Amino acid sequence: MPILGLAPELYPKKPAHFDIERVIRPNILSLQPYRCARDDYSEGILLDANENALGHSIPPASSSTLEPELQPTLGLDLHRYPSPTHDPIKKRLAELRGLPGPEYVFLGVGSDEVIDLLIRVCVAPGKEKILITPPTYGMYSVCAQVNDVGVVKVPLEISGDAGEGGEQGRFSLKIDEIKKAVSADPSIKLIFLCSPGNPTGTLIPLSSIRSLLEYEDFKGIVIVDEAYIDFADEKASAISLLKEYANLCVTQTLSKSFGLAAIRLGIAFAHPALVQTLMNTKAPYNISTPTAALALSALSSSAVDLMKEKVATLIQSREALIRSLRELQPLGLGSVIGGNDANFVMVPVLEKNGSGKPDNVRAQRIYKTLAESEGVVVRYRGGELGCAGCLRITIGSEEENKTVLQKLEQLLKQM
Repeated sequence: MPILGLAPELYPKKPAHFDIERVIRPNILSLQPYRCARDDYSEGILLDANENALGHSIPPASSSTLEPELQPTLGLDLHRYPSPTHDPIKKRLAELRGLPGPEYVFLGVGSDEVIDLLIRVCVAPGKEKILITPPTYGMYSVCAQVNDVGVVKVPLEISGDAGEGGEQGRFSLKIDEIKKAVSADPSIKLIFLCSPGNPTGTLIPLSSIRSLLEYEDFKGIVIVDEAYIDFADEKASAISLLKEYANLCVTQTLSKSFGLAAIRLGIAFAHPALVQTLMNTKAPYNISTPTAALALSALSSSAVDLMKEKVATLIQSREALIRSLRELQPLGLGSVIGGNDANFVMVPVLEKNGSGKPDNVRAQRIYKTLAESEGVVVRYRGGELGCAGCLRITIGSEEENKTVLQKLEQLLKQM
């Protein structure tokens, strides 16, 4: 059954073992998408969508209780439904990431909508499964459970004997184990990878991703979550593989490097066949007008240059924070673990007796005291596989980094 709205010349041709029509659920392939008013016309005297022609009723600035920084949004066409496609945003994203055009780009309400929609489109409830590689981002499992989809877990390598990351180091993929899992269970439709990982901060080499894409026993889609990719090497993104592999989907976001977590804009970069399927399935007006206006501004050339400057500063701060954390090791702090390819670091709190063993109890006490008594909030990750005793610390401003180091030093001495 053909994908509605997809031109015949855009059907995927490689890899040869991949047939997208067998991956997409039959009810989704046969779906007649909701056609909204803005799909037809967006200019002229618009009397087709039952909008309020007199506009919104938020008072002007002089009497409004709206926060001053939000006042400019009142000048947008808030009484009109937004574009269902937002092609100008997609065009800028395609150019930024080196893709042929907007047909390779899908926009969602944060990456979480993209993750959920991919599962709903591809994985049959109660019958089929996804595969994840713990420790990893928790929303893959949450979305799977919400959609009554099974979860197969193939843990990352948790030993640090071969160093950090790469093809065999700590938090690397166990490629052979993943291949065994998908060969043994054809109901696995999606493989979710996180690169750089959360909470691991570790990149997955493109060679490992390519190995899964080329594995003929796996007929589904490999999804690479790259929320933190701009904090890693510029050549590390799996987007470079998209032109070769139609069974790849790369998700990104404006929340991290672009500093726009509040606007909730997630992105899927994928073959046009998958993008068209997502477009056919999504809610008609999922991206709001204020979000779209801010996103388009953030993707201007001057804004992208400023984003890159800030990312460079955060990377320098990340290295400085790692050096400073090393100085606290005599107080029972371990070495930072993971690849350090994101905007955070993960460091284990050890037993105070000098045994060198991670201490979840001590880590939790420090975490809670930092938040509740010292006004410094980090994230406790000790319950994650391979992360015993770990605190995850986001790279802050220079002053914030100094404060967390001072408070952490005090508490390590006390507890």
